Amino acid sequence: MSRTIIISNRLPTKVQRAATGLTFQPSEGGLATGLGSIYRAKGNVWVGWPGLSVDDPAEQDHVREQLSADSMAPVFLTEAEIRDFYEGFSNSTLWPTFHYFPQYATYEQAHWDAYVAVNEKFCQAVLALAGPDDTIWVHDYQLLLLPEMLRRERPEATIGFFLHIPFPSYELLRALPWGTELVRGMLGADLIGFHTFDYMHHFLSAVSHLLGLPNHNGQVEMPDRPVLVDAFPMGIDYQRYADAAVSEAAQQHEQAYRQALGDAKVVLSIDRLDYSKGIAQRLHAFEALLVRYPEWRERVNLLMVVVPSRDQVPQYAALKEEIDELVGRINAQYRTISWNPIHYFYRSFPFEELSALYRLADVALVTPVRDGMNLVAKEFIASKADQRGVLVLSERAGAAQELAEALLINPTNTNQVVEALREALHLPDEEQQTRMAAMQQLVRQYDVFAWTRLFMDRLTYSKIKQHTLATDVLDAHAQSQLRHDYQVAERRLLLLDYDGTLVRFQHNPQQARPDQELLELLGNLAADARNQIVVISGRDRATLDDWLGHLPIDFIAEHGVWLRRAGSRWHLFQEGLRAEWKRDIRPILEQYVGRTPGAFIEEKDYSLVWHYRRADAGLGALRARDLLNHLAFMTSNTDLHVLEGKKVLEIKNAGIHKGTAAAQWLGPKPPPFVLALGDDRTDEDTFAALPPEAYTLKVGPTPRSLARYAVANVATVRQLLGSLLQPEVVDMQTAVKV
Repeated sequence: MSRTIIISNRLPTKVQRAATGLTFQPSEGGLATGLGSIYRAKGNVWVGWPGLSVDDPAEQDHVREQLSADSMAPVFLTEAEIRDFYEGFSNSTLWPTFHYFPQYATYEQAHWDAYVAVNEKFCQAVLALAGPDDTIWVHDYQLLLLPEMLRRERPEATIGFFLHIPFPSYELLRALPWGTELVRGMLGADLIGFHTFDYMHHFLSAVSHLLGLPNHNGQVEMPDRPVLVDAFPMGIDYQRYADAAVSEAAQQHEQAYRQALGDAKVVLSIDRLDYSKGIAQRLHAFEALLVRYPEWRERVNLLMVVVPSRDQVPQYAALKEEIDELVGRINAQYRTISWNPIHYFYRSFPFEELSALYRLADVALVTPVRDGMNLVAKEFIASKADQRGVLVLSERAGAAQELAEALLINPTNTNQVVEALREALHLPDEEQQTRMAAMQQLVRQYDVFAWTRLFMDRLTYSKIKQHTLATDVLDAHAQSQLRHDYQVAERRLLLLDYDGTLVRFQHNPQQARPDQELLELLGNLAADARNQIVVISGRDRATLDDWLGHLPIDFIAEHGVWLRRAGSRWHLFQEGLRAEWKRDIRPILEQYVGRTPGAFIEEKDYSLVWHYRRADAGLGALRARDLLNHLAFMTSNTDLHVLEGKKVLEIKNAGIHKGTAAAQWLGPKPPPFVLALGDDRTDEDTFAALPPEAYTLKVGPTPRSLARYAVANVATVRQLLGSLLQPEVVDMQTAVKV
């Protein structure tokens, strides 16, 4: 029976050392809540670090036993690993880089080595538990290498990965000495999830720039499988917060707070101590409100909760000092006998008191400089039973992509924050209720449980899609059968693509001339009277004549526009083809050449080709996508077609392609043996046109194809064709063809 294994850096239970021994306390958090129904299901397990260093073997056994009862399995880390892996690489390298604070990032080789070692430790812990049919779900930035490590050991495993923090622009990621390894590590998963489409876009850009892998519609084409990349905005346990807000305990706390604050409006700020949260900027904005609009003095309070976090780290200690000084100065300057502008708490609050603060607040000021999602905004919304209250939200928080009814601001634009605060304090009750009702409906519908179901359903779909679209590798048995069928056939048709199939793909197309080995191979195949060899290519007829015209073989040129049988002249596939349309289309291609260094135009008799093989990988892919959309619009309702190949876009007459041309060689009675080889999307038309018993082979890493089989590369193709020239050997003892 298959099961689900969840892996995160921290377990949902904290193990702490007390005078009486080890204690086990559940962790509060959205992830633990959302995944509770999964990891506690029969047989499932959550793998992670228990939160402290445990070196004594007896204590480790005790921790395993206690956690096992609650479907958890610990990964024990040493003090050195906690220092270098967690505090070092995870929080001093990845965290600042991914949150757009590269000035705080450190680049220590020892930290990277520890990061690799701990990811490997997690990998071994998972492999000890996971069966071949289990589903594995890896979480967050501390374990970016884990998916690939697991994939190497379990190639057929179902692996999901979700990043809970932002994924940065490629320009920031490239500053990391290990950026390529991190991206490759994530691609070990079958499904990679982010909070927003922006993070997803940044990741796909990094994949293109760092690894040169193609991606289309959120799918990365890996050599062995497609990887789906998608956005899954995380939610909260809406009902828990809604119920807590109307509880008697929360109401009692709120009454006590209200008595202390009087009739003043309350602006609530709740954050963990971190430079990404924009806490100091928020204080400056609140002070600016009091300066610019003095009528709000003694009529509004900022209630600021800062939860302690890593305050021994220099940047965090400096931030804590800055916040303390700002709060002290603002209070000293503006307080009166009966009014204190800022109520500042450097501690966490119990859940019921936190719920009371949400109830109490007239405005929630959620203004991180950068945040993956920010669940505080959603908790505030869920706690507003009377639907009164205003959310002022940073546009740089992931939640801003969903909560359009909030007052969205740029957190570093102090004037904008001040004006949004003023608007929030003046917003009529009716508009507050309208905005809040809309946000509550969304947060309620897309809660953390819906998030979990959606990700798991999409992960299942990704695996089904892989199996559906995967092309079987031409293994030894299939190759043996192919050779046997070739040997016994009285007539054979070989349809051979040129670039990327018979010769390696070249950045300069003119460097792909056939070498002596290929010329001899084709010549020997063509010398067999039973063979009909057709080179089927997108190249122009003059080039094919120059390179291969002396051989007794047939040609299909320009993706089916021109045809030539051995010993005959070239002729058009279809008479009456037009070429005057090139006058209108060529200027568009020239514009994109000017915008894409390295791109160039190839003009054929009846087609135009825009090449971007020599352009920067990321820029070329981006421009190609724009050009494809542009050309699709320009050629709609015309007899033109835009063909997408390997780093090329070709515009040609519709209805003519490799498949329609290849069909002319099949005739009413196809040969008993047909072999077709090709490496890109243009060759899919050939595969589709052939009978099901034909041997169709896709060359290269892309696993999706209509072909029956896949082969690795040009060298494999040449070996296969060469093997056809060898006589078949039969083992007389077993009568098995080899």
